[in-house]
Amino acid sequence: MHPTDKEQDFLQLILANKGIILKICQLYCPDKVDREDLTQDIIYQLWRSADRYNKEYRFSTWMYRVALNTAISFYRADRRRTTLPLSSLHLTIEEAADPAGAERLAVLQRCIQGLKELDRALILLYFEEKTYQEMAEIMGLSETNVATRLSRIKEKLKRCMQINMKCI
Repeated sequence: MHPTDKEQDFLQLILANKGIILKICQLYCPDKVDREDLTQDIIYQLWRSADRYNKEYRFSTWMYRVALNTAISFYRADRRRTTLPLSSLHLTIEEAADPAGAERLAVLQRCIQGLKELDRALILLYFEEKTYQEMAEIMGLSETNVATRLSRIKEKLKRCMQINMKCI
């Protein structure tokens, strides 16, 4: 059985943007089996809603929105998940070799774990260097709401980092 042109196009878009799915799964699922389940769920939801994709927007923006909503629902469905490791994508080689850098990353991961699901999604988009407009489109919020929430999230993370770095 050969895939249709629609299936081929969909698979190519998924492969071209697979990093989005991988980052979101890494953020919301510490367990490999859960990440695999979430990956499949996200791809299924993307396929199921492919007809609703508005080509006026970038595919990656729409993909982030579907993937984040799926991940948040997946996470809420199973509260057993107690740790949410942040991908070390933002850890440079020098920081990885530096124990203090690895320690700061571990503290940051713990601080991010303490955020609400939507705040975690916003901080992921912030780390991805998305604009406020892109974040607003992905999250279904106004740009003003994104700016306000990000400001509050950064302040929470700053306080959390200060408190936890003093304890080490």
